Amino acid sequence: MPVAQIYLIEGRSEAQKRAVIEKVTQALAEAVGAPEQNVRVLLHDVPKESWGIGGKSAKDLGR
Repeated sequence: MPVAQIYLIEGRSEAQKRAVIEKVTQALAEAVGAPEQNVRVLLHDVPKESWGIGGKSAKDLGR
């Protein structure tokens, strides 16, 4: 059973998350030959202040 864990800076819409789940599921199923129903996708929303980019938080960078 393929499992993908994806970390995203918070703020994505529910529709965007659905699209990520759908497309990652399709890609993994195709790449490893697994049935789509066996693919698991876990999305982790990370608060902007907990995501570092170049020594600063994404919140401080306005992302």
